[in-house]
Amino acid sequence: MLNRKATRAVKIGGITIGGGAAIAVQSMCTKDTEDFRAVAEEIKRLEDAGCDIVRVGVLNEAAARAIGRIKSAIRIPLVADIHFDYRLALISIAEGVDKLRLNPGNIKNKDHIAEIAAAAKKNGIPIRIGVNSGSAPREIMHKYENRVCADLLVEAARWEIKLLEELNFTDILISLKASSPAITIESYRKMSELCDYPLHLGVTEAGVAATGEIRSAIGIGALLYEGIGDTFRVSLTDDPVKEIYAAKKILAALRL
Repeated sequence: MLNRKATRAVKIGGITIGGGAAIAVQSMCTKDTEDFRAVAEEIKRLEDAGCDIVRVGVLNEAAARAIGRIKSAIRIPLVADIHFDYRLALISIAEGVDKLRLNPGNIKNKDHIAEIAAAAKKNGIPIRIGVNSGSAPREIMHKYENRVCADLLVEAARWEIKLLEELNFTDILISLKASSPAITIESYRKMSELCDYPLHLGVTEAGVAATGEIRSAIGIGALLYEGIGDTFRVSLTDDPVKEIYAAKKILAALRL
């Protein structure tokens, strides 16, 4: 086992992330979340492949209302990916989702964030602050002249961390994904020095199978080798089951 950086433990459903727990493999559904049967079938395939945690996009109220039905049909923890509309986060919580993923560039109203944090805390649901190179808060993008760099991603994450901590919410995970493996590596290194929240690794827009596997192996593999990272997703423009196979290869190569 590599000498992993110590991070605090966060519970996502029945799985612990951080705190020395095994590194968890994640994926994301490609099916429309409103299509309950298609989503449940895809998640079952991911479960069989060895996926530990799965994320679904929640783009409208119908998708949020489907969370409960999806949860009842699967075995692994379910994450709701929320964009722009804070009310979808509240509905997802009420439907029993296991974790929320919020992007600091999409939901910036502090009152709305406070409502989400209060509901999540009441229900024991963690929040992943998911920053990526294409959607950091506009003010921070302007500060860095729209140039994607590690400092931009870290500052965007710290902005939202501060908001949640001021609300006495600390059940947090962090991701800082760039399309460049080099920027991804630098971002996570910097964040790892600044906090002990669990880190979710990934290279965004990694690409189709062969290209995406290589880019992810470089970015994710380098960080895991340094002991940084508690969970990760290999993002491929392909069947999500292939993401699990690629993730298992990375873990095997590092003897994790």
